[in-house]
Amino acid sequence: MSSTSPKDRLLDTLAKKRVDRPPVICTGGMMNSAIVDVMTKTGHTLPEAHFEAGRMADLAAGIHHETGFENLGIPFCMTVEAEVLGSEVDFGSLACEPKIARELFPSVKSVVYRDISSMLQVGRISQVARAAELLALRHPDQPVIGSLTGPVSTAASLVEPLQFLKELRKERESAHRVLEYVSNFLIGFARVLVDSGATVICIGDPTATGEILGPRMFDEYAVTYLNKVIDGIHATGVPVLVHICGEMKAVKPSIPLLHSDAISADAFVNLKLLKQEYSQLTTMGNLSTILLESGDPEKVIHRTETLLREGIDIISPACGLSTSTSLDTIRAMTDTVKEA
Repeated sequence: MSSTSPKDRLLDTLAKKRVDRPPVICTGGMMNSAIVDVMTKTGHTLPEAHFEAGRMADLAAGIHHETGFENLGIPFCMTVEAEVLGSEVDFGSLACEPKIARELFPSVKSVVYRDISSMLQVGRISQVARAAELLALRHPDQPVIGSLTGPVSTAASLVEPLQFLKELRKERESAHRVLEYVSNFLIGFARVLVDSGATVICIGDPTATGEILGPRMFDEYAVTYLNKVIDGIHATGVPVLVHICGEMKAVKPSIPLLHSDAISADAFVNLKLLKQEYSQLTTMGNLSTILLESGDPEKVIHRTETLLREGIDIISPACGLSTSTSLDTIRAMTDTVKEA
């Protein structure tokens, strides 16, 4: 058995150091692994754990213990930022994740800009930060991953999303101002998490895809503001993971421009080829969440072994897990990596 701790293995991987095997993780946030099986087995449940630090930490620890993922990931949704910024949130249920019920503003031109330092004191931010602190104290050998919603997706949770996407073209000056504001807020939130003990920050930005934005707007908005947030987090000395949803074909040349320490990709993406084309990238992923939900451990084992043979640096689900995913398939994935 390796003497390397999961925390050191992940940090060494992100620093491009040689490791005994890839880490196997699931970051929280948009890649939330609070499945019904775990919550039923541990008794630590949602939506209650969204609101109280102790419950949040207990659920994160339960997920780690039951699934075998080598990290502690918080929060369990993508609505912390939007709620603080003023949008209305439906907090869901045991089997249904929170979602935005109503965006605060109809247009980028109508956004009211508030003091960011004050916003960092309200909403669930303090509870997520306290949960990070508890997890870091209780599990010093495990990486605590604080997950953020990326700048484009956060902006689309503040402004009505269809209108927001139209205004990226039609109201560029106001759109850039909104994204600058949101990015500064996200940097502040990340710094709160790092100060509380987060080892790594992961940014999931599902609206920032090639299919939605196209190459030009991906460069103008997604790359620009993801890099602004990443650079702000790097200033704290903490590495950053970025997950990009969907196909990457339209925006593939822009992926190496991101300043993140690893790129997580959807199941559509051939990570082996991406790594061959851009050898400087640290790759993360990308075991199909549909396969994990299907409940066939043998197929999961086979796919996980393929990712290991292909030299993927960090093994992880390809996107957000369905809450109905079974522990059997997740353990097939994590046990296969650990036995490599």
